[in-house]
Amino acid sequence: MDKASGKLTVFFEEPFWVGVFERIEDGRLSVAKVTFGAEPKDYEVQEYIKKYYFSLKFSPAVETVVKDMKRNPKRMQREAKRQTIETGIGTKSQQALKLQQEQNKQERKERNRKKKEAEEQRMLELKQQKKREKHKGH
Repeated sequence: MDKASGKLTVFFEEPFWVGVFERIEDGRLSVAKVTFGAEPKDYEVQEYIKKYYFSLKFSPAVETVVKDMKRNPKRMQREAKRQTIETGIGTKSQQALKLQQEQNKQERKERNRKKKEAEEQRMLELKQQKKREKHKGH
């Protein structure tokens, strides 16, 4: 009895998220590519697979060597976690927003510092002016 296996890889390919379905049957590999658009959530990917898997247009089958290896589920989970950590936080747009937020924070700190210095300078000049006014009368 021949085995059939499938694999889905979702990755960011500028400017969209793309899924690549790989199907191995009878030692032959066929592939289908799907464009998701925005970053899909896990449940969205599952729904997509349930609805559209059988209507996907797979490429012509190519001979391939099938490796029969049993993998520990915990090891697979650790590898998946490691791959997601490498990408950092969220999508590129989220990273851009975070960078913009940091720049705004720096600008706000700079403005507040200058404003505080200007207020201190004004108060100092006002104090000196009052001192001079008191001294003038004698």
